[in-house]
Amino acid sequence: MKRELKILLASAGFSTFVYSMLGPIYAIFVEEIGGGVLEASYAISIFTFVSGVLIYLLTRWEDKVKHQEKLLILGYFLSSIGFFSYILVTKPFHIYIIEVIFGLAIAVLSPVYDGLYSKNLDKGKFISEWGDWESMAYIVSSLSALSGGILAKYFGFRFLFFVMFLLSLIPVFVSLALLKREKKNVNLSNLRKRL
Repeated sequence: MKRELKILLASAGFSTFVYSMLGPIYAIFVEEIGGGVLEASYAISIFTFVSGVLIYLLTRWEDKVKHQEKLLILGYFLSSIGFFSYILVTKPFHIYIIEVIFGLAIAVLSPVYDGLYSKNLDKGKFISEWGDWESMAYIVSSLSALSGGILAKYFGFRFLFFVMFLLSLIPVFVSLALLKREKKNVNLSNLRKRL
């Protein structure tokens, strides 16, 4: 497995862990801030709609971006802003704004991640290396759903959101390793041209 693929798997693993911590208990959080079933549904609907529209629009531009790794980092960073914003929520309306942030983050992050991951697959191992991603996502999600529930029950949602924010910074820093690799490749190319 290529180094880039390992970095992408690691960053996605941490990101998946953070995103999955809230999933099963999201409606309970919405209830805790004065919302209900409809407000939780509105929030998820806003997230999915914004993600879908922006993915359609941004991917036309992302194909032309030279250093797509920077978009990956930006997507993870926007997710971190979203997780931090949960700490400040006091009304159901606030989560709608946060879901727009997450919609933008996913629109920037998801297609570029898939493109970079596909580009770095080893020939003849497309299925097994995508299988590595799928396996990681399910296993990590199962562990994080349980972790999120335990943290929320014993320490409260604010503590959970703070932990999620801190953990969401890890994929940002892990992905920076892709940029360092890119710079080394550019420097080697320039050196070869001079020789």
